[in-house]
Amino acid sequence: MKLSRLFTFAGQDLAIDLGTANTLVYVRGKGVVLNEPSVIAIETIAGVRTLKAVGNEARLMLGKTPQGVKAIRPLRDGVIADIDIAEQMIKRFMDKALGGRNPMRRSNDVVVAVPSGATKVERRAIRDATSNAGASRVRLIDEPMAAAIGAGLPVNEPIGAMVVDIGGGTTEVAVLSLNGIAYSGSVRVGGDKMDEAIAFHIRRNHNLMVGEITAERVKLEIGNAIRPVDGGAVMGVRGLSLKSGRPVEIQVTEAQISDALREPVGQIVAAVMRALEDTAPELSADIIDAGITLTGGGALLRGIGAAISAATGLSVRVAADPLLCVVLGAGAALENPIYDGVLAPA
Repeated sequence: MKLSRLFTFAGQDLAIDLGTANTLVYVRGKGVVLNEPSVIAIETIAGVRTLKAVGNEARLMLGKTPQGVKAIRPLRDGVIADIDIAEQMIKRFMDKALGGRNPMRRSNDVVVAVPSGATKVERRAIRDATSNAGASRVRLIDEPMAAAIGAGLPVNEPIGAMVVDIGGGTTEVAVLSLNGIAYSGSVRVGGDKMDEAIAFHIRRNHNLMVGEITAERVKLEIGNAIRPVDGGAVMGVRGLSLKSGRPVEIQVTEAQISDALREPVGQIVAAVMRALEDTAPELSADIIDAGITLTGGGALLRGIGAAISAATGLSVRVAADPLLCVVLGAGAALENPIYDGVLAPA
Protein backbone atom coordinates (compact mmCIF):
# COMPACT_ATOMS: atom_id res chain seq x y z
CA MET A 1 0.00 0.00 0.00
CA LYS A 2 2.80 2.38 0.91
CA LEU A 3 4.68 1.57 -2.30
CA SER A 4 1.52 2.24 -4.32
CA ARG A 5 1.11 5.63 -2.68
CA LEU A 6 4.73 6.51 -3.39
CA PHE A 7 4.32 5.83 -7.11
CA THR A 8 1.03 7.74 -7.20
CA PHE A 9 2.67 10.78 -5.66
CA ALA A 10 5.75 10.59 -7.88
CA GLY A 11 3.53 10.41 -10.93
CA GLN A 12 2.14 13.88 -10.26
CA ASP A 13 5.11 15.77 -11.72
CA LEU A 14 3.99 18.32 -14.30
CA ALA A 15 5.28 20.30 -17.25
CA ILE A 16 3.41 23.52 -18.03
CA ASP A 17 3.34 25.68 -21.13
CA LEU A 18 2.07 28.88 -19.54
CA GLY A 19 1.10 30.75 -22.67
CA THR A 20 -0.49 34.13 -23.23
CA ALA A 21 -3.34 32.55 -25.20
CA ASN A 22 -3.48 28.99 -23.85
CA THR A 23 -2.09 26.97 -20.96
CA LEU A 24 -1.18 23.33 -21.56
CA VAL A 25 -0.29 20.82 -18.86
CA TYR A 26 1.67 17.58 -19.26
CA VAL A 27 1.59 14.94 -16.50
CA ARG A 28 4.52 12.56 -16.14
CA GLY A 29 3.60 9.18 -17.62
CA LYS A 30 0.27 10.42 -19.02
CA GLY A 31 1.11 13.09 -21.59
CA VAL A 32 -0.88 16.26 -22.29
CA VAL A 33 -4.00 16.27 -20.12
CA LEU A 34 -5.09 19.90 -20.29
CA ASN A 35 -5.25 22.57 -23.01
CA GLU A 36 -7.38 25.58 -22.09
CA PRO A 37 -7.36 29.36 -22.67
CA SER A 38 -5.27 31.39 -20.22
CA VAL A 39 -8.33 33.30 -19.03
CA ILE A 40 -9.84 33.67 -15.57
CA ALA A 41 -13.14 35.30 -14.57
CA ILE A 42 -13.17 37.21 -11.27
CA GLU A 43 -16.27 38.42 -9.44
CA THR A 44 -15.93 41.37 -7.07
CA ILE A 45 -18.50 41.75 -4.28
CA ALA A 46 -18.07 44.42 -1.59
CA GLY A 47 -14.41 44.77 -2.58
CA VAL A 48 -13.69 41.05 -2.24
CA ARG A 49 -12.50 39.21 -5.37
CA THR A 50 -13.51 35.59 -5.88
CA LEU A 51 -12.79 33.19 -8.72
CA LYS A 52 -15.85 32.56 -10.87
CA ALA A 53 -14.48 30.58 -13.82
CA VAL A 54 -11.23 29.60 -15.50
CA GLY A 55 -10.13 28.34 -18.91
CA ASN A 56 -12.76 27.45 -21.50
CA GLU A 57 -15.65 28.67 -19.37
CA ALA A 58 -13.96 32.00 -18.63
CA ARG A 59 -13.04 32.61 -22.29
CA LEU A 60 -16.71 32.47 -23.27
CA MET A 61 -17.23 35.43 -20.94
CA LEU A 62 -14.72 37.73 -22.68
CA GLY A 63 -16.56 40.93 -23.59
CA LYS A 64 -19.85 39.56 -22.21
CA THR A 65 -19.52 39.82 -18.43
CA PRO A 66 -22.15 41.51 -16.25
CA GLN A 67 -21.32 44.27 -13.80
CA GLY A 68 -19.01 43.06 -11.05
CA VAL A 69 -17.47 40.25 -13.14
CA LYS A 70 -14.32 40.60 -15.24
CA ALA A 71 -12.73 38.08 -17.58
CA ILE A 72 -8.97 38.61 -17.37
CA ARG A 73 -5.90 37.35 -19.19
CA PRO A 74 -3.24 37.34 -16.43
CA LEU A 75 -0.40 36.93 -18.93
CA ARG A 76 0.70 39.48 -21.48
CA ASP A 77 3.48 39.07 -24.02
CA GLY A 78 4.30 35.65 -22.60
CA VAL A 79 4.90 36.78 -19.01
CA ILE A 80 2.79 37.29 -15.90
CA ALA A 81 1.05 40.67 -15.72
CA ASP A 82 -1.03 39.97 -12.58
CA ILE A 83 0.71 37.53 -10.24
CA ASP A 84 -2.21 37.04 -7.84
CA ILE A 85 -4.66 36.21 -10.63
CA ALA A 86 -2.06 34.07 -12.42
CA GLU A 87 -1.46 32.09 -9.22
CA GLN A 88 -5.18 31.30 -8.93
CA MET A 89 -5.32 30.27 -12.57
CA ILE A 90 -2.24 28.02 -12.32
CA LYS A 91 -3.58 26.40 -9.15
CA ARG A 92 -6.93 25.65 -10.77
CA PHE A 93 -5.26 24.23 -13.89
CA MET A 94 -2.96 22.05 -11.77
CA ASP A 95 -5.98 20.77 -9.85
CA LYS A 96 -7.80 20.00 -13.11
CA ALA A 97 -4.78 18.21 -14.52
CA LEU A 98 -4.43 16.08 -11.39
CA GLY A 99 -8.12 15.27 -11.20
CA GLY A 100 -9.07 17.08 -8.02
CA ARG A 101 -7.90 19.12 -5.08
CA ASN A 102 -6.45 16.46 -2.82
CA PRO A 103 -3.22 18.08 -1.48
CA MET A 104 -1.56 14.65 -1.22
CA ARG A 105 -1.77 14.42 -5.00
CA ARG A 106 -0.24 17.83 -5.62
CA SER A 107 2.82 17.86 -7.88
CA ASN A 108 6.24 17.91 -6.28
CA ASP A 109 8.19 18.80 -9.42
CA VAL A 110 6.99 21.27 -12.05
CA VAL A 111 8.80 22.37 -15.22
CA VAL A 112 7.52 25.65 -16.69
CA ALA A 113 8.37 26.96 -20.15
CA VAL A 114 9.27 30.67 -20.22
CA PRO A 115 10.15 33.10 -23.03
CA SER A 116 13.90 33.23 -23.61
CA GLY A 117 13.72 37.02 -23.32
CA ALA A 118 12.03 36.98 -19.90
CA THR A 119 13.87 39.06 -17.30
CA LYS A 120 14.98 37.80 -13.89
CA VAL A 121 12.02 39.57 -12.33
CA GLU A 122 9.60 37.96 -14.78
CA ARG A 123 11.13 34.52 -14.20
CA ARG A 124 10.84 35.01 -10.45
CA ALA A 125 7.17 35.94 -10.85
CA ILE A 126 6.54 32.69 -12.75
CA ARG A 127 8.41 30.68 -10.12
CA ASP A 128 6.55 32.31 -7.22
CA ALA A 129 3.13 31.91 -8.84
CA THR A 130 3.78 28.22 -9.61
CA SER A 131 5.27 27.53 -6.20
CA ASN A 132 2.38 29.22 -4.40
CA ALA A 133 -0.03 27.20 -6.52
CA GLY A 134 1.32 23.99 -4.95
CA ALA A 135 4.62 22.94 -6.55
CA SER A 136 7.38 21.96 -4.14
CA ARG A 137 10.08 22.39 -6.80
CA VAL A 138 9.95 24.61 -9.88
CA ARG A 139 12.38 24.47 -12.79
CA LEU A 140 12.32 26.55 -15.94
CA ILE A 141 13.00 25.73 -19.58
CA ASP A 142 13.33 28.31 -22.34
CA GLU A 143 10.38 28.11 -24.73
CA PRO A 144 12.44 27.77 -27.93
CA MET A 145 14.40 24.88 -26.41
CA ALA A 146 11.18 23.16 -25.34
CA ALA A 147 9.64 23.82 -28.77
CA ALA A 148 12.67 22.34 -30.54
CA ILE A 149 12.61 19.21 -28.38
CA GLY A 150 8.87 18.83 -28.92
CA ALA A 151 9.35 19.21 -32.67
CA GLY A 152 11.91 16.41 -32.68
CA LEU A 153 14.97 18.53 -33.52
CA PRO A 154 18.41 17.10 -32.56
CA VAL A 155 19.14 19.70 -29.87
CA ASN A 156 21.58 17.44 -27.98
CA GLU A 157 23.80 16.87 -31.02
CA PRO A 158 26.55 19.10 -32.48
CA ILE A 159 24.20 20.23 -35.23
CA GLY A 160 22.70 23.69 -35.58
CA ALA A 161 18.89 23.75 -35.60
CA MET A 162 16.68 26.82 -35.96
CA VAL A 163 13.22 27.01 -34.44
CA VAL A 164 10.68 29.84 -34.69
CA ASP A 165 8.01 29.52 -32.01
CA ILE A 166 5.07 31.85 -32.76
CA GLY A 167 2.95 32.03 -29.64
CA GLY A 168 0.08 34.21 -28.54
CA GLY A 169 2.18 36.99 -27.03
CA THR A 170 5.71 36.47 -28.34
CA THR A 171 7.67 34.98 -31.20
CA GLU A 172 10.85 33.21 -30.13
CA VAL A 173 13.62 32.64 -32.66
CA ALA A 174 16.52 30.45 -31.63
CA VAL A 175 19.45 28.45 -32.96
CA LEU A 176 20.23 25.43 -30.80
CA SER A 177 23.08 22.94 -30.52
CA LEU A 178 24.46 20.57 -27.85
CA ASN A 179 21.58 21.18 -25.39
CA GLY A 180 22.26 24.90 -25.48
CA ILE A 181 21.01 28.04 -27.19
CA ALA A 182 23.61 29.52 -29.52
CA TYR A 183 21.35 32.43 -30.46
CA SER A 184 17.99 33.57 -29.17
CA GLY A 185 15.80 36.52 -30.00
CA SER A 186 12.31 37.40 -28.89
CA VAL A 187 9.81 39.87 -30.29
CA ARG A 188 6.55 40.64 -28.54
CA VAL A 189 4.50 39.85 -31.60
CA GLY A 190 2.30 36.79 -31.96
CA GLY A 191 -1.27 35.67 -32.36
CA ASP A 192 -2.67 38.41 -30.11
CA LYS A 193 -1.04 41.17 -32.17
CA MET A 194 -2.46 39.57 -35.30
CA ASP A 195 -5.94 39.63 -33.77
CA GLU A 196 -5.49 43.28 -32.78
CA ALA A 197 -4.33 44.16 -36.30
CA ILE A 198 -7.42 42.51 -37.79
CA ALA A 199 -9.78 44.30 -35.38
CA PHE A 200 -8.08 47.65 -36.10
CA HIS A 201 -8.24 47.09 -39.88
CA ILE A 202 -11.97 46.29 -39.74
CA ARG A 203 -12.66 49.31 -37.54
CA ARG A 204 -10.66 51.68 -39.74
CA ASN A 205 -11.91 50.43 -43.11
CA HIS A 206 -15.45 49.32 -42.31
CA ASN A 207 -16.38 51.44 -39.25
CA LEU A 208 -17.18 48.22 -37.43
CA MET A 209 -16.06 47.37 -33.91
CA VAL A 210 -15.39 43.66 -33.27
CA GLY A 211 -14.14 41.81 -30.20
CA GLU A 212 -10.99 39.74 -29.87
CA ILE A 213 -12.84 36.42 -30.23
CA THR A 214 -14.37 37.56 -33.54
CA ALA A 215 -10.99 38.83 -34.76
CA GLU A 216 -9.39 35.51 -33.89
CA ARG A 217 -12.10 33.62 -35.77
CA VAL A 218 -11.46 35.76 -38.85
CA LYS A 219 -7.74 35.01 -38.60
CA LEU A 220 -8.32 31.27 -38.32
CA GLU A 221 -10.83 31.10 -41.17
CA ILE A 222 -9.38 33.44 -43.83
CA GLY A 223 -6.08 34.74 -42.43
CA ASN A 224 -3.15 34.49 -44.84
CA ALA A 225 0.40 35.81 -44.59
CA ILE A 226 0.58 36.03 -48.40
CA ARG A 227 -1.97 38.22 -50.19
CA PRO A 228 -4.05 36.24 -52.72
CA VAL A 229 -4.14 37.81 -56.18
CA ASP A 230 -7.88 37.38 -56.71
CA GLY A 231 -9.09 38.57 -53.30
CA GLY A 232 -9.46 35.05 -51.94
CA ALA A 233 -12.18 33.77 -49.65
CA VAL A 234 -14.99 35.97 -48.31
CA MET A 235 -16.36 35.89 -44.77
CA GLY A 236 -19.26 37.57 -43.01
CA VAL A 237 -18.28 39.49 -39.85
CA ARG A 238 -20.71 40.83 -37.27
CA GLY A 239 -20.02 43.68 -34.91
CA LEU A 240 -21.13 47.13 -33.73
CA SER A 241 -21.41 49.84 -36.38
CA LEU A 242 -19.59 53.01 -35.36
CA LYS A 243 -21.90 54.99 -37.65
CA SER A 244 -25.33 53.80 -36.57
CA GLY A 245 -24.51 52.32 -33.18
CA ARG A 246 -26.37 49.14 -34.18
CA PRO A 247 -25.19 45.55 -34.74
CA VAL A 248 -24.49 44.92 -38.42
CA GLU A 249 -22.78 42.33 -40.62
CA ILE A 250 -20.21 43.13 -43.30
CA GLN A 251 -18.16 41.06 -45.76
CA VAL A 252 -14.36 40.93 -45.57
CA THR A 253 -12.01 39.23 -47.99
CA GLU A 254 -8.89 37.15 -47.50
CA ALA A 255 -6.86 39.83 -49.29
CA GLN A 256 -8.08 42.50 -46.85
CA ILE A 257 -7.13 40.38 -43.85
CA SER A 258 -3.74 39.67 -45.45
CA ASP A 259 -3.22 43.44 -45.66
CA ALA A 260 -4.15 43.74 -41.98
CA LEU A 261 -1.58 41.08 -41.06
CA ARG A 262 1.25 42.61 -43.09
CA GLU A 263 2.87 44.44 -40.15
CA PRO A 264 2.92 41.63 -37.53
CA VAL A 265 4.01 39.09 -40.17
CA GLY A 266 6.73 41.51 -41.29
CA GLN A 267 8.03 41.80 -37.71
CA ILE A 268 8.24 38.02 -37.40
CA VAL A 269 10.11 37.74 -40.71
CA ALA A 270 12.48 40.52 -39.61
CA ALA A 271 13.23 38.64 -36.37
CA VAL A 272 14.14 35.53 -38.37
CA MET A 273 16.40 37.58 -40.66
CA ARG A 274 18.21 39.09 -37.64
CA ALA A 275 18.77 35.62 -36.22
CA LEU A 276 20.31 34.39 -39.46
CA GLU A 277 22.59 37.43 -39.65
CA ASP A 278 23.85 36.83 -36.08
CA THR A 279 24.36 33.07 -36.34
CA ALA A 280 27.87 31.61 -36.50
CA PRO A 281 28.93 30.40 -39.98
CA GLU A 282 29.23 26.70 -39.04
CA LEU A 283 25.75 26.70 -37.55
CA SER A 284 24.44 28.59 -40.58
CA ALA A 285 25.68 25.79 -42.82
CA ASP A 286 23.63 23.30 -40.79
CA ILE A 287 20.53 25.49 -41.06
CA ILE A 288 20.91 25.64 -44.84
CA ASP A 289 20.75 21.83 -44.87
CA ALA A 290 17.99 21.37 -42.26
CA GLY A 291 15.93 24.50 -42.86
CA ILE A 292 13.74 26.32 -40.31
CA THR A 293 11.08 24.68 -38.14
CA LEU A 294 7.94 26.59 -37.11
CA THR A 295 6.07 25.83 -33.89
CA GLY A 296 3.33 27.49 -31.86
CA GLY A 297 -0.23 28.41 -32.76
CA GLY A 298 0.93 31.17 -35.10
CA ALA A 299 2.60 28.56 -37.30
CA LEU A 300 -0.90 27.54 -38.39
CA LEU A 301 -1.48 30.89 -40.13
CA ARG A 302 -1.76 30.13 -43.84
CA GLY A 303 1.25 31.28 -45.82
CA ILE A 304 3.52 32.09 -42.85
CA GLY A 305 6.03 29.40 -43.83
CA ALA A 306 6.05 30.54 -47.45
CA ALA A 307 6.55 34.17 -46.37
CA ILE A 308 9.58 33.27 -44.24
CA SER A 309 10.97 31.01 -46.97
CA ALA A 310 10.62 33.76 -49.58
CA ALA A 311 12.51 36.22 -47.38
CA THR A 312 15.30 33.87 -46.29
CA GLY A 313 15.70 31.55 -49.27
CA LEU A 314 15.61 28.57 -46.89
CA SER A 315 13.23 25.66 -46.61
CA VAL A 316 10.62 26.08 -43.88
CA ARG A 317 8.50 23.34 -42.34
CA VAL A 318 5.70 23.46 -39.79
CA ALA A 319 6.10 20.95 -36.95
CA ALA A 320 3.69 18.02 -36.93
CA ASP A 321 1.69 19.38 -33.98
CA PRO A 322 2.84 22.99 -33.53
CA LEU A 323 0.39 23.84 -30.73
CA LEU A 324 1.77 21.07 -28.51
CA CYS A 325 5.49 21.36 -29.22
CA VAL A 326 6.42 23.48 -26.19
CA VAL A 327 4.52 21.40 -23.63
CA LEU A 328 5.69 18.12 -25.21
CA GLY A 329 9.28 19.37 -25.13
CA ALA A 330 8.96 20.48 -21.50
CA GLY A 331 7.46 17.08 -20.68
CA ALA A 332 10.33 15.29 -22.41
CA ALA A 333 12.81 17.37 -20.40
CA LEU A 334 10.95 16.40 -17.23
CA GLU A 335 11.07 12.67 -18.01
CA ASN A 336 14.28 12.13 -19.98
CA PRO A 337 17.67 12.58 -18.24
CA ILE A 338 19.40 13.43 -21.53
CA TYR A 339 17.72 16.85 -21.35
CA ASP A 340 18.69 17.64 -17.73
CA GLY A 341 21.14 20.24 -18.97
CA VAL A 342 18.38 22.39 -20.46
CA LEU A 343 16.51 22.82 -17.15
CA ALA A 344 17.37 25.61 -14.76
CA PRO A 345 16.29 26.22 -11.16
CA ALA A 346 13.73 29.02 -11.06
